Amino acid sequence: MRSGSSEKPLVHIVDDDASMRRALEGLFDSVGLQTQSYATAEDFLLEHVTDRPGCIVLDVRLPDMNGLEFQGRLAKIGVGIPVVMMTGFGDIPMSVHAMKHGAVDFLPKPFRDQDMLDAVMAAIERDRQRRVAESDITQLRERFKTLSRREQEVMLHVTAGKMNKQVAGDLGISEITVKIHRGAAMHKMGARTYAELVRMADALKPINRN
Repeated sequence: MRSGSSEKPLVHIVDDDASMRRALEGLFDSVGLQTQSYATAEDFLLEHVTDRPGCIVLDVRLPDMNGLEFQGRLAKIGVGIPVVMMTGFGDIPMSVHAMKHGAVDFLPKPFRDQDMLDAVMAAIERDRQRRVAESDITQLRERFKTLSRREQEVMLHVTAGKMNKQVAGDLGISEITVKIHRGAAMHKMGARTYAELVRMADALKPINRN
C-alpha cells in the first residue's frame, strides 16, 4: 500500500489479484501518481476517506461483489469519486452498463499501459471538476443563507419567471418592496444580472425543495 500528501490525487486500486495490484502501483508510481490498494471492494468501503481527490481503478469481478454492485454501494454512501473499470472479455456487457451508470471508462484485459494512464488522468480531471462544482454549490448555499426569509421568497419567485407585480400579489407585499428585496438578494448572492441570479436559483433547487 502506498500513500502520501493529501494534496495530491490518489489512485485507489481494487483488485483481488496481487500481481495486478503491484503492476498498477508501479505504473502509476512511474508518472508520479500515489496509490492505495485493496484486495476486495469491501476493504475499500471500510477504509476509504472521501475528502481525498483521485479516482478508483476497479476490477469488474471481485470475490465479494461486481462492479455494478460496487457503484451502487458508492452512491449509497455518497462517494462521488470516478471509477475506471478493468474487465475480462466476458464482462464487457456489464462494463458498458457500468459506464451508463457513471464509470469513466472500461479497459479489457490485457490493456496497454498508456490506455490505463489516459483513463486514469481523465478520471482525475473529472474528479477535479466535480470538486470545483461542489465547492461552488457550497458557496451559493452559504450566500443564500445570508438572505432574509422574505428575500429568499422573492428570489425564488422572480427567478421562476414571475413579474414583480405577480410576486407582489403572491406574497401580499407591494411591488416596490419586491424590487427592494430583489435588489438585496442579487447583491448578497453576488449576481450581476438577472440571468445569473436565475442560474444560481437553478443550482440551489435541490436544497430549496427540502
